[in-house]
Amino acid sequence: MIRDRDRIYGTVVTGRLRAMGIRDKPIAPASPWQNGFAERPIGSIRRECLDHIIVSGEAHLRRILKSYARYYNGVRTHRSLNKDAPVSRPVQRSGFVSSHAILGGLHHHYARL
Repeated sequence: MIRDRDRIYGTVVTGRLRAMGIRDKPIAPASPWQNGFAERPIGSIRRECLDHIIVSGEAHLRRILKSYARYYNGVRTHRSLNKDAPVSRPVQRSGFVSSHAILGGLHHHYARL
């Protein structure tokens, strides 16, 4: 398991990991770029969402992140998936195009009716 050097990973956690047969590999100190699997989505959340919204509390932040997760997994296209979303959807070939605002208009989903 690749992990950062946060204090939450104390001797109790590392001992339990070893007891389960899991080897841990802490990244170098002050080097978050070494954990690309975690840093990529965090950067996307920051750039595409949180940099543009004023958060008024924990409950508000949770609603924003849930809405962004639904958008990211169900609507937003990804180059690595041939411009499809992780949750694939059928191609809509006919009908009028309608725009649905996401996150108060920060992003939009265009669909055919």
